[in-house]
Formats: sequence, C-alpha cells, structure tokens
Amino acid sequence: MENSLPLPLPLHTCHVHSFSILVNRSHALLHFTALASLIFYRASFLFTRTNPILPWLLVFAAEFLLSLMWTLGQAYRWRLVSRTVYPERLPSDDKLPGIDVFICTVDPDKEPTVDVMNTVLSAMALDYPPEKLHVYLSDDGGSPITLQGMKEAWRFALWWLPFCRRYDVKTRCPKAFFGGSDEDLHQDLRSPEFFKERKNIKEKYENFKEAIIRAKEDSNLYGNAKSSTPRDHPSVVEVIEEHPEDSPQENQVKMPLLVYVAREKRPSHPHHFKAGALNVLLRVSALLSNSPYLLVLDCDMYCNDPTSARQAMCFHFDPTFSSSLGFVQFPQRFHNNSQKDVYDSEIRYIFSMAWNGFDGLRGPILSGSNFYIKRKALCSGSRPEGINLEEVKSTFGPSNEFIKSLQDHKHNLMINERNSMEVAKVLASCAYEDETKWGEKACFLYHSLVEDVFTGFTLHCKGWRSVYLNPRRPQFLGTGITSLNDRLVQGTRWAAGCAEICFSRFSPLIYGPQQRMSLLQTMGYAEVTFIPLLYSTSVWCFATIPQLCLLNGIPLYPEVSSPYFSVFLFIFLSALFKHLYEVLTDGRPIRTWRNEQRIWMIQSVTCQLYGTLDAVMKLLGLREASFMPTNKVMDGEQMTRYEKGVIDFQASTMFVAPLATIAIVNVASLVGGIIRMVIVGDWRRMLGQVLLSCYILVMNYAIIEAMVIRKDKGRIPLNVTLLSVAFSVIFLSFGSIILIMSEMAF
Repeated sequence: MENSLPLPLPLHTCHVHSFSILVNRSHALLHFTALASLIFYRASFLFTRTNPILPWLLVFAAEFLLSLMWTLGQAYRWRLVSRTVYPERLPSDDKLPGIDVFICTVDPDKEPTVDVMNTVLSAMALDYPPEKLHVYLSDDGGSPITLQGMKEAWRFALWWLPFCRRYDVKTRCPKAFFGGSDEDLHQDLRSPEFFKERKNIKEKYENFKEAIIRAKEDSNLYGNAKSSTPRDHPSVVEVIEEHPEDSPQENQVKMPLLVYVAREKRPSHPHHFKAGALNVLLRVSALLSNSPYLLVLDCDMYCNDPTSARQAMCFHFDPTFSSSLGFVQFPQRFHNNSQKDVYDSEIRYIFSMAWNGFDGLRGPILSGSNFYIKRKALCSGSRPEGINLEEVKSTFGPSNEFIKSLQDHKHNLMINERNSMEVAKVLASCAYEDETKWGEKACFLYHSLVEDVFTGFTLHCKGWRSVYLNPRRPQFLGTGITSLNDRLVQGTRWAAGCAEICFSRFSPLIYGPQQRMSLLQTMGYAEVTFIPLLYSTSVWCFATIPQLCLLNGIPLYPEVSSPYFSVFLFIFLSALFKHLYEVLTDGRPIRTWRNEQRIWMIQSVTCQLYGTLDAVMKLLGLREASFMPTNKVMDGEQMTRYEKGVIDFQASTMFVAPLATIAIVNVASLVGGIIRMVIVGDWRRMLGQVLLSCYILVMNYAIIEAMVIRKDKGRIPLNVTLLSVAFSVIFLSFGSIILIMSEMAF
C-alpha cells in the first residue's frame, strides 16, 4: 500500500456559534409573530377607528419602519462565526508577498503630528520582512510639519526597529510602549542589558518628540504659507531616506520603504476626501513598490500587535478561497476607552456582533481602517484580451507606467529611475483623474462620504468575499471619541454617507439583487445604509406624537385589558431584553446596555436626521458634500468627565437643543398624563403612552440633570434650555391645535 502524503495543516479555522444562532432564530420567530399581530391590529383599526386618524398613521408608520429595520438586521444574526489563525504555519519569509501600508492624515492641529508618526513607526516595525514592507503617508493638508515629522520618524526608526526586533517587543508603538508596563515582555528579556538599552531608546524618543514640537514652533517652516494652503498646494512625493552620523551601521539595519505623499489640491478640482487620497496612494505605490496587498490605517490607529500581517496572510494563502478573497478586516479598538463609555466610542455592536454575523454570510463590510486588501480587488490584475489599451486608459488614466503596473504585480521598486519621482507627482496631481473612471468603476469609490462601505459593497457585488478576524489581543488601537460633539459630528458624516448610498442607484435593495448578491447579504447592507433615514424618522415620531396625544387624551395603544396590549408590551420588552442578552454575553455590564440605548436615541434625533437632510440637499443640488475630520486632541477636563461617565454637553446647539426639547416635551406629557389619569381615571387607555414617556426619561435622565442640576462646564447652557422650552411650548401648542382640528374633522 502506497504511503500518501500528509495533508497540510490548516492556516485558519472557522467556529460557528451554534448556541447564539439557536437563540437568535428562536427569538426572531417569536418577535416576528408579535410584529405580524401588531401590524394586523393597526391595519384593522383603519376600518373600525374611533379616534383621529393622523396620529395613528404616524405612529403606525414609525412602528412599521422600526419593524422593517429589525427584519433587515436579522440577516447578520442568522449565522455568527469567529475565526482562529495559525501564522506559525505560513511558508518562509522569502515566499511572503509584499505589503504597502497606507496611512492618511489631514490636519496636524486636529491630528497631532507626534501621534501620527507613532502610527507610522508602528507600521514600519511590523513583524514582516522589511524589504517587502512599504509605508506611505498621505498628507492631505500638505503640511511641512508632517513632512518634517516623517524625517524625524525615519531617524528614530533607525534605532527603534532594531530594538524591537532584538527583544521581540510586542507593543511597537513607541508612545504606547514607553507609557505602558513591562507585562508584554518575555520574562527572559527583563535583564539589566534590556533596561539599559530601553532607557537609551527612550531618550532618543523624547528627542524625537521635541524635534517635532520645535519644528511646529519654528516660523521658518511656514515660509510658503501664503502661496500654499491645505486646500491649495502642489503635489509632493518624497522617499524618506537619510542616515545621520550617529545612526547604527547601515548594513545592520534593514528598513522598510517610507514615502511621504501630498497630493495636489486646487479649489477648482474636487478631491473626494479620503477616497481620493487613497486612490492617489494606490497609483503612487503602484509605481514605487506595487505590492499585491495593501494595509489601510487611520492616522491614529497604531499597530498594537506586530503579527497582524502574518495573521491576515493566513487567509490570503488559503488555496480554498484565496482567489475570491478581497480583504481581511480587523476590528477597530481604542486605547482610551473608559469602562463607563457613555458615547459608545468603541462601537461594540458592530465590532463585537454584527461583523461576526456578516462573516457568516460572505464577509464583513469594509470599515475604513485596519484591513488588508488585495490590490487586484481594487484594480483589475491585467488587461483582458480584446480590450483596447485606450479603453484601459479611459478608466485608469494616461500613465503608461501605471498601466504597466496593473499587468505585473511583482515587487518592482522604481525609485532609482531618474524620472520616477516626476511620474509619481503626475500620478498625484488633481488633474490626473480628469476624463477617467477613477472612483466610479475602479479603486476606492467616490460619491459617498463613507467610501469604505460603498467600496466594500461593490466588491461584494462583484463576487469578492471578505473575512473578519477578531483576536484576543487587539491588532490595532486608535484614539476613541471622548466628547458628545465629536461623536455627533462623526455620526453626521457617517449618516450622510449612508443616506447617499440609500438614495442612489446603488441602493442595496435594488442594486444588490441586480448583481446577484445573496438575500441575507443584501438585507445586511440595506440595514446599514437605511439606518439614518428610518431611525431618524421613526424615533422622532415615538419621542413626540404619543406624548402630544397623551396630553390631549387621545389613546394610541390598546387598553390594558385588551390582549393586543400584551402584544405591544411583548415587542417592547423583547427588543430590550434581546439587546441586554447580547451585551451580557459579550461580557459587558448592564451599564453598557443603558449607554447604548441612550446614544442610539441621541443619534437618531440629531446626527442621523442631519445626515439624511444633508444627503437630500446634496441630491437636490442645494449643497456640496463636506468632510470634517474627527478631533484627535484630548482635552483634560473633557477626558476627566468621560472617564467618570458624565456626558459633556459642550456641543453645538443644533445637537443639544433637540435633545433638551424632547426631554421637556416628555416631562410635560408625563406630568400631564399622570394628572389626567388621576382626575379622569382613564389609566387603562393611556398607560402605554405613560410607560413610553417613562422609558425615554429614565434612559435620558442625564439630559434633565444637565439642564437642572449640574453646574460644571459640561452642563447644558441656560440659553439652550430656554430655547428648548420655547420649542416645546410651540410644538405642544400647535400640535394640540392640529389634533383638535383633525378631531373636529373626524
């Protein structure tokens, strides 16, 4: 009998969460049955109504929209999976492919240069062959501070990288390493020699930081400030490569390629925000290194584990589905999250549950950062037979060098060629994409502020799949949001981008089936893109209409003695307890459940509404898309309040006034409703509306406290409170008049 060769060990395994699937599907069956009963009750009322129809229709519409959102959300609860990788089973280093790392920054004031350079250094220090690693920083502001920071980072890296390799340091972000403990060090490395060298490296790190701070204070760096601004500057492409006299011997330090890229920006040309910056990096990197895989990072998202590249390669090297694998997505985690995370900055719902469910379909949604993506998925790997070269250029532009790179993904460094930098500057010019299809049929797509969701959706429509890897040790750590204003500004941007997709021809429920996307994956994408529109309208309705009717004695829910009251109560409690179950099984306290409920309501009536209106106005041509980077600078008092779990209401009035108005309306309706029930005695008819107001006020007690009790800087200002009182009086007065008129008409 012939000896058969042993099968190679798998590079990864997939674990199906059978118990969670059973719970989710059982709950879905019960909840769906209750929703069907609710819809039957509402529909039957249209034929036997005894009250004004307008508020009933509004509440019915809100209930239907929330039911639709719940139904769509069952898609990523249908099959939850998690994955484990075995990077030690990868082939030898000489067989590993090249990786280009893309890091994007915009504003050195909102994104401190020292923090950005820490991200660059952590990427350069990845546990990967340095000759196959190439780090590109896109500076959309064209700031000389950032360029100088890159040069200082290179000088420090000449010492930092050998130190990390010699002692197998796990935390390779200098700021995190020197600011943390020694827990991630192997026991045998805690030697006097190690601590002596660490002290020396820390001194060099302090000098590195001081050099950047001095550069920012040096007025000579702003010599061209009048002719070059963040929105109007030429393209700059520079390979950072210098060796100071005090650096280690050159032949002993293997360094990855480090490239600074500032694309050209002119007021007359659209620059398409982050998607435009990534596409410039895609072109420039194709000329200089042309690696088959790309790692995309936000400027504050440093590499917390140097093995992330090897972990991602465990999927890309799997012959069973590597040909169809587009990208590997890691979760976004944050080093400054408080245990009392009142703003849900960690976005637990997405990265601890939803993306596992998407992975059980054909993979998670592209999430803006922390993903290893195949270059071939963004740009076709070669020119198909029978396609004219001019037709390819109409898509990718006129550069012969770039077209050639599409046909050859081999590592082909071109920086020694005389004209390579000039060609790179052309590729980074704002006019290069004129009369091409960049951002439409190729690469990172435009037309939406959430370029990641849009690009990932089209990749999945084309048949690419993705995987989600969430190891115990976070592979990447960023700076989380610590203020309400930043949370809602970011939420407005996300909502506007999702609403743009919802209103476009790429709306998932229309475009997905056309591209033969599976039903469950289509539903999942639809839920993500419909969130701003459906949540904002339905939550606003639930926060105001039942309360207005409560004050006017108009019941909107069945009497307590009716069996349908049990249906409404079951749906309400079912949704709350299912959310609580998901939070507790994720190892979080009940406080997390309350915070997520509150921030969901806050976002629904503020940023999701404004994002939807922004998308509608853009669709009508009334305004252009705008992008405001999230502030990464941490304020001391603000951070203290965040760590204590106290909401900071030092936010724009357009965010705070709606919250205060809704709170005042609910207080008024609850007090008036209770008095009415005591005097009139109709508590059986009005109990449902009283309970709804109680729930809203209990969950949002922090808003009332900020208006009435708190005296610190984070309270709601008196002028905003008075403005909200005026809005509440106007709404309740005019609303009551409309209800009286509709009742008379009825």
